[in-house]
Amino acid sequence: MSEAQQTTDRPSAAPPAVNSVDRYFRISERGSTFAREIRGGFATFFTMAYILVLNPIILGSAKDKYGHTLDPVQLTTATALVAAVMTIVMGVGGNLPLALAAGLGLNAVVAFQIAPLMSWDDAMGLVVLEGLLICALVVTGLREAVMHAIPQPLKQAISVGIGLFIAFIGFVDAGFVTRIPDVANTTVPVQLGGTGTLSGWPVLVFCLGVLLTIGLLARKVKGAILISIVTMTVLAMVIDAVADIKSWGLTTPSWPDRVVDTPDFGLLGHFSLFGAFGAPGVGVITVVLLIFTLILSDFFDTMGTVVGISAEAGLLDEEGKVPNLGRVLLIDGAAAVAGGAASSSSATSYIESAAGVGEGSRTGFSNLITGGLFALALFFTPLLTIVPLQAAAPALIAVGFLMMTQVKHIDWDRYDIAIPAFLTIAVMPFTYSITNGIGAGFLAYVLIKTVLGKAKEIHWLLWGTSALFAVYFAIDPIEQLLGTK
Repeated sequence: MSEAQQTTDRPSAAPPAVNSVDRYFRISERGSTFAREIRGGFATFFTMAYILVLNPIILGSAKDKYGHTLDPVQLTTATALVAAVMTIVMGVGGNLPLALAAGLGLNAVVAFQIAPLMSWDDAMGLVVLEGLLICALVVTGLREAVMHAIPQPLKQAISVGIGLFIAFIGFVDAGFVTRIPDVANTTVPVQLGGTGTLSGWPVLVFCLGVLLTIGLLARKVKGAILISIVTMTVLAMVIDAVADIKSWGLTTPSWPDRVVDTPDFGLLGHFSLFGAFGAPGVGVITVVLLIFTLILSDFFDTMGTVVGISAEAGLLDEEGKVPNLGRVLLIDGAAAVAGGAASSSSATSYIESAAGVGEGSRTGFSNLITGGLFALALFFTPLLTIVPLQAAAPALIAVGFLMMTQVKHIDWDRYDIAIPAFLTIAVMPFTYSITNGIGAGFLAYVLIKTVLGKAKEIHWLLWGTSALFAVYFAIDPIEQLLGTK
């Protein structure tokens, strides 16, 4: 974020609050307005509404040990309900423009790594346990202490890495970048379009959306990201009506046959808290390692997201600390519990919240809008999920640029800072994981400081978390040594 942006977003003399809602959420104090918060809430929802389609696909396509599957309609309801409730709770309790929903990556672990070993109830019970343990870490102050122990340059690197990561997500979601099939044994992992060239109307919608978004941003048009999403969705609906298009991907931009649908809450409460420990054929060590994997991924994905969003919103204090951090982390842990209890997998903070920040969100008031839209999705899912990824993805490209600007604050002449920062930034998009990037940066920071004889500068919590990351990266040989794989 540029100095000009920071000045605009956080004026030195904040205007007085206009009413009690303004005062509670500190809207004027943070240099925002109700209009900006509302626009930001809409933008965040539309950039992450894909989870209403994607989470049921991921969880619904997997079978547990006994061959059982989860109902897609019930999964959609559970996903929307948890996102709505926890996003609103985060807004009211944490006062950050940080939306929550079922975590991508975490849901894949549950679906394809945990469920095949036990029943769905047992698998979701592990998710609840993971959330409870994270809450315990928050209550003891350990989770917040870890975040405060991270050097400021690494926090900035986390934000930059997330910027590149979220831009990469946008390119991939829109089909602008695709994975090259491994049949030819090529060493190049990705390519332009589906065949090395751009083709098809959906990709054109994305390209036009990027051009429209960056043009509006350059002209500093209020509501640039939301205007782009809405405009491109309308254009996509027109194109879909007149052109012969094989597939838009997860979401087809066509007017639904029915606008209102009845929610099905059948999955709520279907979990067994300690059932996994008694699951036949699954050892206690395996269960513990599975919980460890969930905790580590959730812990550091959230850490990176909270720091990145807060930094982009200009909410970090002089020491680089996040406001209301304890409450924010506790709510995030509670979201994991709620996700497991509803059988929608662990819910976590969403980096797509950056779209709302880019639109002007600075407070938790925007969460009321985003959460309200998820609540509406319980009944209006057919209507609210017509936004194709090609129309929403340009917002991620724009936000990636905005977050990337923080790279200028890193001292690239100091290798003890620059190398860990570089690895943090590079590993996130290259491995498609925020956690992996943070782990690589932590390990490099500890190693280089030690090699340079500056081990005393390393906070003891960084030693501890780096050791956990060493285990995280070496989990496969460890499992083999323990005979659990």
